Amino acid sequence: MKPAPTLIGVFYMMRTVCFVSDRTGVTAETLGHSLLSQFEGLQFRTVTMPFVSTTEEALGVVARINSIAREEQARPIIVCTLVDDRIRAIVKEAHGLFLDFFDAFLAPLETELNMESAHVTGRSTHAGGDPAHSARIDATNFALANDDGSGARDYRSADVILIGVSRSGKTPTSLYMALQYGIFTANYPLTDDELETGKLPAVLAPYTKKLYGLTIKPERLQQIRNERRPGSRYASAQQVQYEVRTAQTLFERIGVPYIDVTETSVEEIASRILDRMSLTRHMRM
Repeated sequence: MKPAPTLIGVFYMMRTVCFVSDRTGVTAETLGHSLLSQFEGLQFRTVTMPFVSTTEEALGVVARINSIAREEQARPIIVCTLVDDRIRAIVKEAHGLFLDFFDAFLAPLETELNMESAHVTGRSTHAGGDPAHSARIDATNFALANDDGSGARDYRSADVILIGVSRSGKTPTSLYMALQYGIFTANYPLTDDELETGKLPAVLAPYTKKLYGLTIKPERLQQIRNERRPGSRYASAQQVQYEVRTAQTLFERIGVPYIDVTETSVEEIASRILDRMSLTRHMRM
């Protein structure tokens, strides 16, 4: 028999990653997760430490990171997006692997542009006077008002209309595209009755160039629907196989581009749609 893993061995199998930021930590999390995804088979425990803007808060972060290092007997990985040099210098003294995104990119940019950066905390999330911020708010309201074919169905104003069977990921993708990129996204569920006709719903006919389909593996769709309505016809293997097959046939017949969302993150789904439909991103600056 193999000996049970030691406590130290267990800790080394799972590494702690600390996302440290002077704002919400979203940037640090996004960049950090992109890096960590390259290390398959290794588990990470993530800890977000946002709004670190004073020396006292920075010292508290150092104490917390050092405590983790002692408990786990392994250096935490510190993903840092702190703008203030003083605050960053304090956190850099923590007992961890320090990865500083601002230091890595700002210094080369300053050299290339021959000027110093502003080093202003929160500059990336400042909403005042930012047209992109207003665009994302308007797009989010639009996505909520045009979710699953509800409400007034203002497809004329939509940048893109997502279509697919129930529970294929239309709503989360619509909201992500609105919140992240300011894309006016509507979505329309293809119902059983509509699929039986083999035709595109009449309400969508004038907007075929705006359509983008979402499809999904029947096995995954059945699992999702069973969580919502266990044991129902809606969640039966026969029903989901029919709906997925018929919807995909419809996409191909009328020339609607589509993506299989089964093992695809919402970030990748949105990126592929934006690229395929040549949509303009409204990014914060």
